[in-house]
Amino acid sequence: MSHFAAAVTRGAEGWAAAELDLSGVADIEEITDRLRDADPEASISLLFVESDDEYLVILRLDEGEDLRVFGSDQVFAEESRLGAILLGDIEEQLPEIAGVDEEEAEEDEEEERPAAEPDVEPVGDPELLADLGMSGGRLIELCAQEGMLPADVTAEIGQAIGAGDEIEELREA
Repeated sequence: MSHFAAAVTRGAEGWAAAELDLSGVADIEEITDRLRDADPEASISLLFVESDDEYLVILRLDEGEDLRVFGSDQVFAEESRLGAILLGDIEEQLPEIAGVDEEEAEEDEEEERPAAEPDVEPVGDPELLADLGMSGGRLIELCAQEGMLPADVTAEIGQAIGAGDEIEELREA
């Protein structure tokens, strides 16, 4: 399986992005250490792991601690060694993909919603980016939207949190 891993960190100078090599990692602790090493002084460290244009996993560290993880589909853990490392310890599965809160659903009822993949089963903490401008409902909705590749979701998240240019520059490098 091919993958792309982008470490996106926010420090005193703002956001920065760098590709992270995950080859040969043995466990989630080793991945977390590599993320910390991307910028040891970062207030927020995010890792976006895209695999085979199908799966996205996001890891977050605040001040280098308190690892939080979200995966677009739990099947990634079953299909890949890297997926098993990233998502293997997550036991809670999210409820049915609603994509929005009840109140939001009522407000959007008249709007046409994009089709969602019915067989996508996100896992982990969808609220890990909520304080940065990407609600859990919107994150799940993006992951479930038909035709959205992991790179598209990462780009949309990057724009929402203010790190879009850094992520785009990294892809173009």
